[in-house]
Amino acid sequence: MIAARVAPTLLALALVAAGARSASPQWVEPPGKGWLALAIYHQDTREHFGTGGELRSFFGEGHAVATSSFLTTAVGLVHGVDLWTQFSFSRLRYDDIGGRRVSTGFGDTRMWLRVAPLAWLNSSLPFAIRGGTKIPLGEFDVDAEVIPLGDGQRDWEVMAELGHSFWPRSLYVSGWAGYRWREENTESRKDFGNEVFYFVQLGGRVGRIGYRLAVDGWDGAAGVTEGIPIPGFQRELVQVQPSVLYDVGPGAFELGARFALLGRSLPAGTALMAQYFSRWEPF
Repeated sequence: MIAARVAPTLLALALVAAGARSASPQWVEPPGKGWLALAIYHQDTREHFGTGGELRSFFGEGHAVATSSFLTTAVGLVHGVDLWTQFSFSRLRYDDIGGRRVSTGFGDTRMWLRVAPLAWLNSSLPFAIRGGTKIPLGEFDVDAEVIPLGDGQRDWEVMAELGHSFWPRSLYVSGWAGYRWREENTESRKDFGNEVFYFVQLGGRVGRIGYRLAVDGWDGAAGVTEGIPIPGFQRELVQVQPSVLYDVGPGAFELGARFALLGRSLPAGTALMAQYFSRWEPF
């Protein structure tokens, strides 16, 4: 039963990394061009945010470790429209006085279609609307002793994106805000609460070295299990991620750390991040 209560929190260690944060997001890719990014996140923690936002140790000397990789790609389809995809692979581990549980495998897949409507009016304002879905491919089992690799249900989301470049200075600011609809998991009879989410980043370059400071988070409604509202399913998180970038080959290698500032019903602690980003022309 302990694993059953911890599993949603442990799974979130992987999910909080998945935001496709790799690119300066509002400049929609030209047709036939795009970028790809491979990111790895690692978090090792013994603490989590309780349902009231308090910082707590995991019950029973719990120890959660999550290592997740995300391959994100974007490619321009036609003028003012591009397509994003994201694939994930995770190793989730949880130890406590009851033993060790480990799950390894592919997680859920995400896809987004992004449109820059002002581009069709020949406006240079970097504004876009992005909508997408989470496809539940990650293995999900209704088992108290198994850590699932997915939530076993589909999400839908839409967001508005805006950015600004301070050219000729090598400095930019960009971000988005959106809303996520979460369908019910019919197998477990859990209906996760819908979420409001946001992301803001400031970045620039000094020669071959780049820097980025990002803040993101979300605030979710209370979830429902078998028709009963469960406050513990109401999730909230605010985190900050500073990082540095260095040009390597055709792209840039990025190293950073993500710090959880406050939250509710989610892991606490610090996650380390490494990413390689490169532009590409698939066709």
